[in-house]
Amino acid sequence: MGKRQHQKDKMYITCAEYTQFYGGKKADHPRTNFRRISFDHCSLSLQPFEYPVCTPDGTVFDILSIVPWIKKYGTNPITGELQGLHAKLKLFSSPSGKYHCPVLFTVFTNNSHIVAIKTTGNVFAYEAVEQLNIKPKSYKDLLTDEPFTRQDIVTLQDPTNLDKFNVSNFFHVKNNIKIIDPDEEKAKLDPSYYLKNTNAETRETLLELYKEFKGDDILAATMKAPEKKKVDKLNAAHYSTGAVSASFTSTAMVPETTHEAAAIDEDVVRYKYVKKKGYVRLHTNKGDLNLELHCDMTPRTCENFIKLCKKNYYDGTIFHRSIRNFVIQGGDPTGTGTGGESYWGKPFKDEFKPNLSHTGRGVLSMANSGPNTNKSQLYCKEKTCTFIGNPRSLCVCVQCYVLGLGSRGGDSWCWSS
Repeated sequence: MGKRQHQKDKMYITCAEYTQFYGGKKADHPRTNFRRISFDHCSLSLQPFEYPVCTPDGTVFDILSIVPWIKKYGTNPITGELQGLHAKLKLFSSPSGKYHCPVLFTVFTNNSHIVAIKTTGNVFAYEAVEQLNIKPKSYKDLLTDEPFTRQDIVTLQDPTNLDKFNVSNFFHVKNNIKIIDPDEEKAKLDPSYYLKNTNAETRETLLELYKEFKGDDILAATMKAPEKKKVDKLNAAHYSTGAVSASFTSTAMVPETTHEAAAIDEDVVRYKYVKKKGYVRLHTNKGDLNLELHCDMTPRTCENFIKLCKKNYYDGTIFHRSIRNFVIQGGDPTGTGTGGESYWGKPFKDEFKPNLSHTGRGVLSMANSGPNTNKSQLYCKEKTCTFIGNPRSLCVCVQCYVLGLGSRGGDSWCWSS
């Protein structure tokens, strides 16, 4: 054995030992991660293309896949940079259905050198372009005789440089970015979409189950989440929906992490812009009634009355109730005092104002059967009636005195708006 054989042994791990044997930096592009995509496949969908187009650097896409991507992101899905213009490609097929060069008739494979002419989109083998265009310096398309420049030759596939066919380096693959296909999303609603491999017995059982089971429609309607109202600067409230706190304190709620402003009711937003009075003239067989509506104070009640008038709801109706020195009441199409509907088809809430009272002759108020039961009926006072108390949804004042209304108790007068 030679002398000093252990002279270079160290009591610690050297830099060379660490980088070469025990760890350290690895190769930037391990060959084990190389995944090749065929030249006749779209670089975005990774499926065979139908309508091929290419970028200036020779990356091939299917126009059905690249157009939705550009509309949404506006970048190159391979590099992540801004997308350049695309040239439509024209490939020619052999009788066997494989792509080939239209000049040399050689079938294209993954080892072929393929180029395209940007101006015409025709695809050739590089050997044909080299021998017939580059060497004789005759830059005319071999099929259409259209002139082009040397820069218009785009390399689609170079067997000596396959880095652009490495799927592992694609920007959209590394970042897992996809374009949602509406047809695929619709297909996912079918539970059978997730069943890849099933035998005949399983398929028959599922088919029998689908025929017999209809589901609980009532439960589905109950569990359906309510639609969210769109919030903008007009209807946004100064408080949130409370979904974050509700999801934090209850496991039955869907988790929410962002506060959203609550949407104010549409009527509240509309009514705050009403600043003027409204005016209506009722035509009766005893004379006309000119009415001034307090739209600025009781907007919902006035809206109900005006819209019923516009749809001719009161045409041909009568004052079915008349009490001497008290009130006349009408607005019921049935003429019995038990009918009538509001414009929305359901009763609406009272609107009380402290400055509106049953003082004076000719005050018009809503007639109802109790709190928040206003519909279409209303009554007109013949004199001051302070004993009635708060008028429910008092909304209008008669501007003129109608002669004879209180002198014929019990009579019915037809009216129309």
